Amino acid sequence: MLRPGGAEEAAQLPLRRASAPVPVPSPAAPDGSRASARLGLACLLLLLLLTLPARVDTSWCSSPLGQKLPSEFPSGYIGALGARVICDNIPGLVSRQRQLCQRYPDIMRSVGEGAREWIRECQHQFRHHRWNCTTLDRDHTVFGRVMLRTGVVHAITRACSQGELSVCSCDPYTRGRHHDQRGDFDWGGCSDNIHYGVRFAKAFVDAKEKRLKDARALMNLHNNRCGRTAVRRFLKLECKCHGVSGSCTLRTCWRALSDFRRTGDYLRRRYDGAVQVMATQDGANFTAARQGYRRATRTDLVYFDNSPDYCVLDKAAGSLGTAGRVCSKTSKGTDGCEIMCCGRGYDTTRVTRVTQCECKFHWCCAVRCKECRNTVDVHTCKAPKKAEWLDQT
Repeated sequence: MLRPGGAEEAAQLPLRRASAPVPVPSPAAPDGSRASARLGLACLLLLLLLTLPARVDTSWCSSPLGQKLPSEFPSGYIGALGARVICDNIPGLVSRQRQLCQRYPDIMRSVGEGAREWIRECQHQFRHHRWNCTTLDRDHTVFGRVMLRTGVVHAITRACSQGELSVCSCDPYTRGRHHDQRGDFDWGGCSDNIHYGVRFAKAFVDAKEKRLKDARALMNLHNNRCGRTAVRRFLKLECKCHGVSGSCTLRTCWRALSDFRRTGDYLRRRYDGAVQVMATQDGANFTAARQGYRRATRTDLVYFDNSPDYCVLDKAAGSLGTAGRVCSKTSKGTDGCEIMCCGRGYDTTRVTRVTQCECKFHWCCAVRCKECRNTVDVHTCKAPKKAEWLDQT
């Protein structure tokens, strides 16, 4: 498993530790990456469920490889095929995953929403980096894989509590009286059912790794568990007060998921401090990749391979390159032109932007603004020379 950001970028970032170099894909061990890529593709196909009419219960996939179906195959026809046929045509699923897909087609809708949430969060977390989560067909990074698994847990848990699934509802374990720093309270309302979300996500996502039983699968299982634990970590207690004049003599409380951004921020910190490991001789555990490296704990993300620098287009590594990316002329960080453009230089274009300004509230009830024009310089990374590009593709 790998993380974005190569050795060159890491060397220019003072916050990166030598004990946790930046990971990335290794051509020497493609099998695990390809397996994860297939699972990522399958989850992306599930996103189609969210865009089809609600009346078509099981039509959450267009075709095995994501191509558009012929015009003579309307969405109603897809629904008529049934869950079994559709699940059988999602590439990359192992037998256990197909069984769960066929048995719980409504939960697959939440799996699709989890994948969508993962994409949004991944793009946010890496918006200022060479790899900005745009190569979604090749899930090459520790962060990308863990965010996908975490998004699935988050989406299923939320769907249970919102009554969208017939197989689960509110958390059945939050009942009776409890105590916190503010005193006693009664469990009430509808607590988010994190137990079911974690249990289903574990069964569905881990099924592929449990089938492989090799060192890379062991690493993926470890990181999957870290992602699920991260969702639990940010459950929050929400309460409603009861009593005369808001005296709060009695509280009713429930557990609720936090905004997914908190989980994303936490996993990003885990990613920055991920530990490079190697499998033990029996293949049943991990050990530090080099002498002097710290050992990984249960909450650490781990990786085997260092990652490419993502400077140029490289289909094998899942890199789109940084040609044309907007960069900051003054920043010394990863969004700066020096790092983002990999030393190739940048082009500057003067553009005029129109924005709303000097907005005023007028009684009653409108806000009126003026249009302001502002001319700014936009810097974009130069493309590599043709010979350089050909050497790396």
